[in-house]
Amino acid sequence: MKDKIALVTGSSRGIGRDIALRLADVTAGVAVHYISNRQAAEDVAKKIKRKGKLCACFRADLTKEKEAAALIRKVEEKFGRIDILVNNFGPILVKSWEKVTSSEWDYILRGNLMSALYCLKASLPGMRKRKWGRIVNLGYSRVEQLAAFSKITPYAIAKTGLLILTRSVAASEASSGITVNMVSPGLIEGGILPESKNIPRGRLGKFEDVSRAVLFLVSEDADFITGTNLVVSGGWKI
Repeated sequence: MKDKIALVTGSSRGIGRDIALRLADVTAGVAVHYISNRQAAEDVAKKIKRKGKLCACFRADLTKEKEAAALIRKVEEKFGRIDILVNNFGPILVKSWEKVTSSEWDYILRGNLMSALYCLKASLPGMRKRKWGRIVNLGYSRVEQLAAFSKITPYAIAKTGLLILTRSVAASEASSGITVNMVSPGLIEGGILPESKNIPRGRLGKFEDVSRAVLFLVSEDADFITGTNLVVSGGWKI
């Protein structure tokens, strides 16, 4: 992992920030992506550079295919490669499905599903050439249950589609030495979903709980794991 370059989308804050900082401990460098808060992204970059690792910030609206493709191109031009792609960017909207506007539906679906598709499609050629790659998509803990979610309907639909995309790409790219997996967090400290007292583990999840799962899936120890959805929920509603 010492010579690998990682790109974490939506890494200026929250889970994405923690993933980027922890990947910096085991890779050669990390590309930090943001959409609006440049200062927050630069703060993350400073922390990574203090570790003695390569880092740069890149802005892109990943709901737009051209900007997503341009992001991948700029990162590859800067660092020469992308070995690890973590599709963390994914806006959520808590709102009754019948009140969600068409533009809001479009934004949530594009932000959670199409953004990941755009980034992985642009990253795959380089990974195929090197016969090595790790892609991790972020889901949510109940993505495989196909339950009713009246307050986050477009988000749940997008993440379910992302799981299908994850497994489809995993099947087609396994022979190229590329693994594609999903990490699905449950209720996390600082999240916008309501807290629950019904978590068997007895606490809310922490950013590092999710980051550790991502770090495992991009490591050599997980070389034979692909198409997997790793739920990080403390046993919540399993």
